[in-house]
Formats: sequence, structure tokens, C-alpha cells
Amino acid sequence: MKGSTYRRCSCRDPKTGKELGTSCPKRNSRNHCTYSIRQELPPHEDGSRRSFARGGYTNAKAAQADLDHVRALLGLAADDPEGVQLLAEMLAEVSGEKLPLPDVEETRRRLKAGQDLVGSLTVTEWLDRWLAGKRIRKSGISRYETDIRVHLKPHIGHRRLDRLRVSHLSEMFTAIADGNAEVLEQNGQRRAAVEELATIPWKGVENRARRKALKAAIDAMPAFRRVTGPATRQHVKATLRASLNDAIGQQIITFNPAAHVEIDPVRKPKALVWTDERVAKWEPTGEKPSPVMVWTPEQTGAFLDFVAEDRLYAMWHLIAFRGLRRGEACGQPWSETNLDRHSLTVTGQLVQDGWEVEASEPKTDSGFRVVALDDDTVSVLGRHRKQQEADRAEWGSAWVNTGLVFTQEDGSWLHPGKVTDLFERLVSASGLPPIRLHDLRHGAATLMLAADIDIKIVSDTLGHSDTRITRDIYQSVLPHVGKSAAEATAKLVPLQRKAEQEEQARKAARKAKRAEKAKVKGKQKGKAKKVAKKG
Repeated sequence: MKGSTYRRCSCRDPKTGKELGTSCPKRNSRNHCTYSIRQELPPHEDGSRRSFARGGYTNAKAAQADLDHVRALLGLAADDPEGVQLLAEMLAEVSGEKLPLPDVEETRRRLKAGQDLVGSLTVTEWLDRWLAGKRIRKSGISRYETDIRVHLKPHIGHRRLDRLRVSHLSEMFTAIADGNAEVLEQNGQRRAAVEELATIPWKGVENRARRKALKAAIDAMPAFRRVTGPATRQHVKATLRASLNDAIGQQIITFNPAAHVEIDPVRKPKALVWTDERVAKWEPTGEKPSPVMVWTPEQTGAFLDFVAEDRLYAMWHLIAFRGLRRGEACGQPWSETNLDRHSLTVTGQLVQDGWEVEASEPKTDSGFRVVALDDDTVSVLGRHRKQQEADRAEWGSAWVNTGLVFTQEDGSWLHPGKVTDLFERLVSASGLPPIRLHDLRHGAATLMLAADIDIKIVSDTLGHSDTRITRDIYQSVLPHVGKSAAEATAKLVPLQRKAEQEEQARKAARKAKRAEKAKVKGKQKGKAKKVAKKG
């Protein structure tokens, strides 16, 4: 294909405005004109011509080097008509947008891998493509979509994917933190206005005018919003990191900046037990010592006694003793519940996507597990099945045959969100200190640890992928469990002072025992003398 370098003068006639070209009187002056190149490219599919053109070179050597570069790129797919067209489109785009010429070897690699030849793919374009190709459950897609829509696209979506740097991500998370401060300030302003509105009386012309003006001001303010907390920021980072890892896997980029950006770590709350002291503090204030609170065995028993007549008692019992997750309990089928063998197998769950409910597999491989059942739990589930069979007979043809252990009155799915609401109402009515439904699962773990069950068995029962997760969550266990451990530890350390004290205590005990024996003997002798005198 034709191509050439040529000199070009861009001087114009001051009267006509046309370029002077070869008639410029300074054309032969050194360094007056610049050099340009033009290379004919394969035509469009409709036969129309296209070419690569670039100017502004200071000398012929530099112009010729770029022309050779263009020809080397065109030669990468000499025997591949489709590849030739891709290269032509790439060079036409580079020419039109005045982009740097792509590296020959990098272009060869991209061409073989079937990738975009021009690295102008933006973060937004890649995230859209990546999300469309994900094959995971709907709730997971929704979470990814939220991270991308709310955080990633607004902050870094415009940047070229291959030029994304750690500094860009640091700027994004700084901007999110700044946004949090703004949200808190706006929430404070709106809260203050609402509180002021509550203090203004309804009666009186002046008061009504004040209320109207303040309501208008409140309506003009941003609505109450939640800040982006540490856990959400970590999830945003994880979403970006996963998408960029896939981009590396497809050889679109070679570096993942999300793997190197530093943000504040998430400090997960530890499970605390509702001891008498904590209950005494909660009763007048209503404040929970931790977001994650666990009942003592006595409190758990009191709750189960309180809900003994509830239609879903068997569910509360199962979660309290065997630690199933809410979605696992809602989605447990009878086909995987073997009361004769005292076990059930967790193979699925019901999950929420917004307010919609869908069936799903467990989130991780460790979620698939066999859970052993004690005699009492088997008895409870047996009574529940008989009641469900009676309900089925009562509903007749209107019964929805889902095959699940726990259902609504007509056999249809339970809504996990409504189950949580019901549990919270029952806890409030019981008068017990508050816990979340998920904390009832935590309580099951604590009971197992209190019963001296091996940590591996506890972890497997709960569906944790690693015993370290179990240890991390349940560092704070029931008080008497901790005391037992402390006593066992103390006995391992021989203290001289302690030994001397114990020896003194033993001597005092022996002395007291001898004195008691002597006293008893003295009484016995006295009685014998009295009997002898009477005789």
C-alpha cells in the first residue's frame, strides 16, 4: 500500500487565508517547514478509502521512523483478512484521535489474544462488560451493581483501564470519606430542623407561618442518608479488585491497583454475653454493649419457653441449638431432613434481593454440610411435621407444596425479612434483653463451646470455612467457660507462696479436725459417766 513522507508549510496568505504551500518564500529556509506522513490503509468494507496521516515532525528521519512503525503494525496480520481490518480500524482511530502509536509486540499479543487493540477501554466500559459476564446468584450481582453504580463509576469510571493507578483509588476513597463528613453535616442540619419543628405549637397565625417556612426548608434539604462505612468501603475495594483480576486474566491489563491501595480495616464487633451486670445497665438506658449480643443458657431457655406455642417454635429451637442461618432454616427441605438418622443436610437457602425472595445454594462450599440433631430437636421437628400435615389437610387444594420444613400457613415460602421482624417482636414481648435473629445462631455456637465441644466440630456445624473464623467471632464466651479455662491454666503454674498457703490451710484443717474429735470424745465420756452413776 502506498505511503510517503513529505514536507509541509502551514503558512497562509494574509489576504485569502489559503495555505501558501510550495509558493511560500521561506519554504527552503532551514527548520521552517515540518514533515508529515501518510499511509494508505485497507479500505472500509463498503470500499471507501481510509489512511493514516500525521504531521509536525521536525525532520525527515523522525517522520520515516513513524511511517515504518505504521507499516510494521499493518504487517502483523498479512495473511489474516479479519486481523488486517482490525489493525486498520486501530490505526484510523489512533490517527483521528492523535494517540501514540501502539507498541508492535504488545499489539501482536493483543491480536493473538483476541483483545481490543487500542487501550482506550474505560473503567466504566470494562465494569459493564465484567458485570454482564458474571454468573452468580442475583443478590451477589445486585451488590456488585450497587458498588459500581454508587461508587466506582462516579469516581473512576472515566479513566482508561490501562492507566488506572493506586493514587486514583486513594483519591476515590478520600473523596468517599469527605462525602461521609458532608452527609453527617447535612443529616445534622435536617435533624436539628425537624426537632425545632416539633417544638413549634400548632395554634396561632405566627406559629403556622413558622411551621410552614420550616417545613419548606426541610423539604429543600437532602434526605437523611447513610454514610459509607468501613465494611462498605472494603466491599467496594473487593468488587474492583475482582473485576481487575479478571481483566488481568484476559490480558487486558498487567497490574491491579486495587490490590495495593490501603484503606481503613473493618473491626468486626465481638459477641458479648448478656450477663446480669450488662442487663442491669441495659434496663434503664436501652443501650447494648455490642451490636452482637448472646443470651445465657438460662435466657435462651426462658425465650423458648415463652414461644413454646408459636407456630414457628421448631425453627427458633433449631436455630438456637444447631445454629442454622436464617436463610438456611427458611429454605430447609424435608427431603434433606432425616429424623430417623438424627441429621439434616444443608443444601440451599432462601435469600432476599431487595424485598424479593429467591432460592439459592449456600454461599460457600463449607455451607453444604450435615448437621447432627439431638433427641429433643428430633422430637420438636416430629411434632412440627404432624402439625404441618394437619395444616395441609385443612388447606386442601389451596395448599402450596414447597416441600420445605418451615412455611407460611398455606405451605408457601417464608419471607426471611418477615421472619426477622417476627423474632424481634417475640423478643420484645418476652422482656428479655434484645438480640438479633443471627445472634440466636451465635448463641448456639456459645452453647456448644460451653459444653466443651471441639472447635472443629463447632466450626463444621456452623458452616464456617475455617476454625479461625469461629475463634475470631466467639472469643468472648459464657463466663463460667472462661473461669474454667482460667482455673485450669492457673493450676499449671507452681507458685511457692501459693504452696505454702495451701500447706498452712491443710495444717489448720487437720488441727481443727483433731480439736473437733477431742470435743466429741469429751462429750461421749461425759455421757458415759452419767450413765454409770445412774446405774
